[in-house]
Amino acid sequence: MINVLIVDDSLVMQQLMEFILSDDPEIRVIGTAKDGVEAIRAVRDKKPDLVTMDINMPNMDGFDATRIIMETTPVPIIIVTANENIREVATSFRALEAGAVTLMSRPSGVNHPDFKKQANDLVDAVKTFAEVKVVRRYPRKGDLSTTQTIMKAKMKIEPLTKRAQVVAIGTSTGGPIVIQTILAGLKPGFPLPVVIVQHMTRGFGEGFVKWLMETTGFPVEIATNGKPLLPGHAYIARDGFQMGVTRDNRVLLTDDPPENWVRPSVSFLFRSVRQVYGDRAIAVLLT
Repeated sequence: MINVLIVDDSLVMQQLMEFILSDDPEIRVIGTAKDGVEAIRAVRDKKPDLVTMDINMPNMDGFDATRIIMETTPVPIIIVTANENIREVATSFRALEAGAVTLMSRPSGVNHPDFKKQANDLVDAVKTFAEVKVVRRYPRKGDLSTTQTIMKAKMKIEPLTKRAQVVAIGTSTGGPIVIQTILAGLKPGFPLPVVIVQHMTRGFGEGFVKWLMETTGFPVEIATNGKPLLPGHAYIARDGFQMGVTRDNRVLLTDDPPENWVRPSVSFLFRSVRQVYGDRAIAVLLT
């Protein structure tokens, strides 16, 4: 049985989340909290297996609550937030830096046409991340292991860039914080374009880009069909489109069918890069 704590300042959303999660026989909601202060206390007292966390709440928001929980009584935390406001989504991504395991959009009401899929996605995420073994978090700035990892990666990748023409990165759950680490570790003037497919909930792409721009200093943008691939720039696949590359070094967006139930698909990108660049490409698959 997976014991879940729901944190949200909306009573209606608390009830909707509890309705969705309690419908699964393997999940039990053991409590709710309406702000970050209550959440910290509930995690300490109830010891849940997983927490769903809203971001914008009174008294203490979800970002600060996540940070304190991960520094004191670490537990897997899924950020569940609205995705209409780019600034709000960018702020939500900061919770991943604090130790949250993933980011999801709030489920719509039961009469919404996407409700069943959203409910299934939430249940699947809870079951998946409840098994993640989290550790106590400390401030990431100056973290020696992260710095050493980046330096080792540079030593391996720099000789490759002398003959390569593009870097393609594919990632899914848990990828955003690793993408951030990679882009932050690249030197100014990096000589290759970087094309990225990050599987995530629809509507979070622009907030993801804004967060990456603010935290890495690396030029990042949502991919636009036909746009030239410039060295030292990163291009994030657009919601609802397959992304590839063309032989004249431009972005290719298509409405080809989903692959492995997703669009954009990492498989589509990698196949396109291989066809165009062959062994003149660096491919990075994050697992």
